[in-house]
Amino acid sequence: MELRQAIRHRRMVRNFQSAPVASDVLDRLLDAARRAPSAGFAQGIDLLALEGPEQTARYWELALPEATARAAFRWQGLLDAPVLVVVLTSPAAYGARYGEADKAASGAAGPEEWTVPWWWVDAGMAAMLLLLAAVDEGLAALLFATAHESPVLAAFGVPDGHRAVATVAIGHPAPDEPGRSASRPRRPFDDVVHRGRW
Repeated sequence: MELRQAIRHRRMVRNFQSAPVASDVLDRLLDAARRAPSAGFAQGIDLLALEGPEQTARYWELALPEATARAAFRWQGLLDAPVLVVVLTSPAAYGARYGEADKAASGAAGPEEWTVPWWWVDAGMAAMLLLLAAVDEGLAALLFATAHESPVLAAFGVPDGHRAVATVAIGHPAPDEPGRSASRPRRPFDDVVHRGRW
């Protein structure tokens, strides 16, 4: 699939078949995500890949700890996704990188002075590549907030100092009901793009 097709076909899917994703396919998805741009090539992004019902069920037990909440969850098909990838960032990795001689000599301010925390930007780029790579492989994906972040990260041994930016569910799509936001029209091209001036 060409990039333009993947971009146009990408959408958030909330209903999955439980069929597994082949390990070589998952490796390609994760490899695509790790190739995202990185400020200063700090490479402060990590990917926690949870595969199969044992690992994904443990995630959901932590993210939706109340059994009644899980049972009443609107998107039951999301709980069937065979792969969950938690996109993580380490702000400290950026501090360390921008403390190195080549960055200090360039006059680049340290992360505490940045107007945009690039660790969030880089993680978003990694997540976007993961979503597009899933489409390219004929799979569906959904990016969502990592609820109960601290217990989730602790349960899977994520070192202190890392933050979960989002979780991406990946799998084979099942018949899906679009989310409520899908009915909102996309802003027209000329409303979004400002050439030369606003």
